[in-house]
Amino acid sequence: MIERYTRPEMGRIWSDENRFRTWLQVEIAACKAWNELGVIPDDALRDIEAKADFNIERIHELEATLDHETIAFLTCVKEYVGENARYIHMGLTSSDKLDTATALQLLESHDLIAEDLEKLVEIVADQAEEHKNTVCIGRSHGVHAEPTTFGLKLLIFLEELRRHQDRLDDLRPRIAVGKFSGPVGTFSNIDPRVEEIACRHLGIQPAAATNQIVQRDRHAEFLNVLALIGSTLEKMATEIRGLQRTEIREVQEPFPPGQKGSSSMPHKKNPNLCERISGLARVLRANALVGMENVTLWHERDISHSSAERIVLTDSAILADYLLDRMTYIMRDMLVNKERMRQNIDMTGGLVFSQKVLITLIQSELSREDAYEIVQRCAMKVWDEGGTLLETVWADPKVQEKLDRKVLEACFNLDTVLEHVDYIYDRVKP
Repeated sequence: MIERYTRPEMGRIWSDENRFRTWLQVEIAACKAWNELGVIPDDALRDIEAKADFNIERIHELEATLDHETIAFLTCVKEYVGENARYIHMGLTSSDKLDTATALQLLESHDLIAEDLEKLVEIVADQAEEHKNTVCIGRSHGVHAEPTTFGLKLLIFLEELRRHQDRLDDLRPRIAVGKFSGPVGTFSNIDPRVEEIACRHLGIQPAAATNQIVQRDRHAEFLNVLALIGSTLEKMATEIRGLQRTEIREVQEPFPPGQKGSSSMPHKKNPNLCERISGLARVLRANALVGMENVTLWHERDISHSSAERIVLTDSAILADYLLDRMTYIMRDMLVNKERMRQNIDMTGGLVFSQKVLITLIQSELSREDAYEIVQRCAMKVWDEGGTLLETVWADPKVQEKLDRKVLEACFNLDTVLEHVDYIYDRVKP
């Protein structure tokens, strides 16, 4: 992932330094297991633990000739350890080290993303409570529908983000697995107890059944959960982008002093961050597709997945961390224009209360068909000629025959929007 979208801690997790350090951690865990089983002497294990190290430049130099990263790594480590390096990687195949180390990186990434998500949930919950009664217009098909509250919009985001927290919790044990079962996973050259002991040292569980690799549905699920999180963040960003349009101007992403919106138009305040989130969420979804393609491999293993995983696992983890951080900033510091929200509700002359008028006419013993015809005809007149729905409907003789004007006026009471907000909030408990 390019540096522009890489935050330091997540970047560290997927750095070459940490990747090789994790490989070494896995190899030493296997040595500890062999030691507990009496195969590696105590002094040899102490020697390995004290000396085992690597040099990234040396690994790359060796790989240029060997064309095999694992052998280059092990050769480099041997140069540090010396004679006792013969015990390192004993009975293992490359995927034992690679897949187990990847699990540890995925776990670190998972836990950091879970922290990011928790921060965002807290901010959205606070904002949902703050704007519980901030009335604004609801839209369907982009057209004014009925009034709602800005808090309810945020409450919907909150519920969705909490579902992602559940998904992350469910996912964790399925990625927290390792394997030390050798080529094709049959333990042909390794004691099965090595796997149990080594995984215990690493704080993970052995994958119950493997061939030469840990099965890639686990990685695909990780990528898909991140893609779902990204889709929700894009959904949130798109709502803010829409509400920031000049014609609407109800909400605006942060625009701190000194920021510039356009190289040519000094007046511009563009929703740059929200648009960036929308664009990068597409990368998360594309990477999730690669993860699902990687599930299918030839027989006990091929390596068609590994080259793609170097990109998609790294980039998706880094992007998810970045996007969650940016959305947290947007949610915390966004500008909410309550006055503009009220102006937008009023701009259609009460058309947004048409359903309330319709129901009131039906309750006055008009048929639904007659009531709908009256309200629609009056609404279309207001659309085309201006005025208010209240006065246009009241001018209809059938309405005056059936209703008292005060009953009709009550249909346009904005406070009725808030009657059941508490009920919804009680179900979500922000």
